[in-house]
Amino acid sequence: MPPRWLPGILLRIRTLAAAGRVRFTYKALRELSSLGLGMDEADACDLMAALSARDFSERLLSEHTAEYLYVFKPVVAATTLYLKIIIRGQCVVVSLHEDGESDD
Repeated sequence: MPPRWLPGILLRIRTLAAAGRVRFTYKALRELSSLGLGMDEADACDLMAALSARDFSERLLSEHTAEYLYVFKPVVAATTLYLKIIIRGQCVVVSLHEDGESDD
């Protein structure tokens, strides 16, 4: 059973992503370009706009900012991705790489 707060978080992420209110960290942009899936920032926004409760993995608390980080593991082209998002006035994509890779 998903956490009861998850539907609200998913709605917020989908809404922000559909409106293009997403910012990518430099690290996330590097990871996105190295995926080898031909994805760009618009594709990542489309992916975020389509996230479901099934894609949710965990919620973490940032040691640096005391904000929640939401981790999703959607599958794209038979590849499971690791997507870490912070929600502020916009979505901030902190990490986007193939699942199983280090998330330093």
